[in-house]
Amino acid sequence: IDGKGFHKFSAIHHFAKPNDPLALELMNEAARHVMRSLKGDIALAFGESDEYSFLLRQSTTLYNRRNSKITTHIVSLFTSAYVWNWPRFFPNTPLQVPPSFDGRMVVYPNERIVRDYFSWRQADTHINNLYNTTFWALVLQGNRSELAATKELEGTVSAEKHEILHSIFGINYDQLEPIFR
Repeated sequence: IDGKGFHKFSAIHHFAKPNDPLALELMNEAARHVMRSLKGDIALAFGESDEYSFLLRQSTTLYNRRNSKITTHIVSLFTSAYVWNWPRFFPNTPLQVPPSFDGRMVVYPNERIVRDYFSWRQADTHINNLYNTTFWALVLQGNRSELAATKELEGTVSAEKHEILHSIFGINYDQLEPIFR
């Protein structure tokens, strides 16, 4: 599942940068709803930003394993749970525009490739979040424009981003709560 237009959606709703704890927990709650609703069919869920991946059990017979039917059902469950739970997580912020999610299903041929996929998702999450944490530190605390922060980070490697966070902003990235790294 992938949020569509979430840069605009998060700006309209004033989500904290680089990570809004309530927005992340709302995504997690929507995913928990999917998992509870399809108990026995989903083995694992993994979220990053406005995306969620669900692993269906190999033994599932849900909708006779019709990809389009399963995908639309999961997207519908997720989206409705996101909207339903919005007031619980943002009681003082009415929805200004409806959120939008799309989905696709990929069928992998074996467990090794499934493990590789989720390993890649985890590594990609860390790479993206380190970049975003450094970018928003430069913008929000370092008074750089978004363009200047982008240029400053261009071509940097992880060690350089860690150093920027530590030396300029006193942030030890490895000490942030796990959900934020």
